[in-house]
Amino acid sequence: MKNLLLIVSAAVLASACTGAPQHRAAVQDDSMERVTVGTVQKEIRLGMSAADVAAVLGSPNIVSTDTDRNEAWIYDKFATDVVYSRSRGGVLGLIIGGGTDISATGIGASSYEAGAESSSQRTLTVVIKFDADQRVRDFAYHTARF
Repeated sequence: MKNLLLIVSAAVLASACTGAPQHRAAVQDDSMERVTVGTVQKEIRLGMSAADVAAVLGSPNIVSTDTDRNEAWIYDKFATDVVYSRSRGGVLGLIIGGGTDISATGIGASSYEAGAESSSQRTLTVVIKFDADQRVRDFAYHTARF
C-alpha cells in the first residue's frame, strides 16, 4: 500500500511540474510577432507597392496623409509579458524529510510554496511613407524592451 501511494504521488508531482517557459508558451499572444524589426529590415524596400507592404505586415494601426496627400502607414505595437511560476510540495515531505504532520491515517504531510514573477514590456513603431503612386518612398522604425 505504501509503495502504491509513493508511485501515485510521484506521478502526480511529475506531471504537475511545469516550469515558467512552458506556462508562457501556453498563454503567450504572438500577434505582435508578425511585425518585427527583422521583418521590416528583410522585407520592406523602397519602391515596394502598398499592397505588398500590407501582405508582409498586415493592416496598419494608423493611416495618415501629408500636405501633398501622400499616405503614411504607422504600425504601433505594444506588448506586456508577465510570467508567474509557483511551486508547491506536499506528500513527498514524508520521503524527503522536513516538517511532517501525522494525520489520523498515519500518512505524513509536509507542504511548502514558492513563487516568482517576471514582467517585461516591448514596443515597436514602424512608419512607412508612400509616394503619389502608392510606392514606399521612406520607412523608419524604433523598438524598445524594458
